[in-house]
Amino acid sequence: MTRATQRDTQAVSQFVERFGGILADTGVPRMPARILAALMTTDSGRLTSAEIADLLQISPAAVSGAVRYLTTVQIVSREREPGSRRDVYRMRDNVWYEATFRKDQMLGMIDEVLGEGVDALGPETDAGVRLDETREFFRFCHAELGSMLDRWRAHREKWLKNREA
Repeated sequence: MTRATQRDTQAVSQFVERFGGILADTGVPRMPARILAALMTTDSGRLTSAEIADLLQISPAAVSGAVRYLTTVQIVSREREPGSRRDVYRMRDNVWYEATFRKDQMLGMIDEVLGEGVDALGPETDAGVRLDETREFFRFCHAELGSMLDRWRAHREKWLKNREA
């Protein structure tokens, strides 16, 4: 018996809905969040549109819009099986690291724009001080996030080695 056949499909379905709901609460649109959770529960990390629709009991149109969102934000990639005309959607490797790395890059852009705002408003005005404090917060986050990503890479290497042992 393989690990896949030992799964409690009802428990997996409940997990998909619960995790999808949590992702939605953090700002991910609900349908893409559910599809992402579903992809995470497959050993291959891959599903066709029809498999997603069947698994989540949603329409093909809902699948189409949601996977479009997930491919746009680079969490999921669309692939074709050799000799097939069906698209397969796959969770990208290292997706959480990559998404966090993109956020880190965005923090640098936010810093630059906030600096322009501080200059435009004047650094001594109430609004300028507010923007400058916001800028300092994002600078702090940017510095900490970069450091955290470095620590994650080291931690992941150690974790992978321990899993192989």
